[in-house]
Amino acid sequence: MAEPAKAQLIPYWSTGRGEAIALLFNPSELSVEKSVQLAEIAIPGLGAPLQQFVRGQAERLSVELFFDTTDRGMGATATSVTNETDKIYSLARIEPEGHAPPVVEFVWGESVPGRHLLRELGNQRRERFKGVVESVKHKFTLFSPKGVPLRATVSLVLREFAPLHEQVPELNKGSPDRSHAHALTAGETLSHVAHRFYLRAGEWRPIARANGIRDPRRLDPGRVLQVPALTDERGRR
Repeated sequence: MAEPAKAQLIPYWSTGRGEAIALLFNPSELSVEKSVQLAEIAIPGLGAPLQQFVRGQAERLSVELFFDTTDRGMGATATSVTNETDKIYSLARIEPEGHAPPVVEFVWGESVPGRHLLRELGNQRRERFKGVVESVKHKFTLFSPKGVPLRATVSLVLREFAPLHEQVPELNKGSPDRSHAHALTAGETLSHVAHRFYLRAGEWRPIARANGIRDPRRLDPGRVLQVPALTDERGRR
């Protein structure tokens, strides 16, 4: 019989990926919450206001983690459960070099909420949940005769972390009569960007002008370009 996949938390410090924190026990349940911000447009005479999408809100993953070290004894050999829970608590502390808590990935097997999105949403699927710790709460429920904590429940909430250079390619928005932002990938040229948004590879010059690019052959991957709305000779959209 195959061993069950162990849930893990992977921190990303300012110096790079840290050592994965393997949880002692897999959670019995977790919840994921996603909402969007809408604006109501009131029009006299209508039975209900119109709803206008404004933006998406940060997603939240909430999970309760269980820790127990009673297998190492409750007497002189007792080991404090804080040896394990402090690893989680560390993820909510400020890293001196990065001046902020680390970004954290929650990994558990191969199927997380958001992996099997409908094909109409393009490439917004994900393999793991990436976020920053919004809150962490420890509850110690068992102690040794000498007061060593041996059992604990940790309530952890991660708030979605999605930087601009990752979101823009995922959305893959394209419309020649609207302005867009686009993060360059390795080997991508202004002609590629023009073809993607305008469906006209030769219309790369408006993009170069909008971003102050003098040499279109020297482009840095990861740079976010402003893609202006395409206009005709008279300046009309």
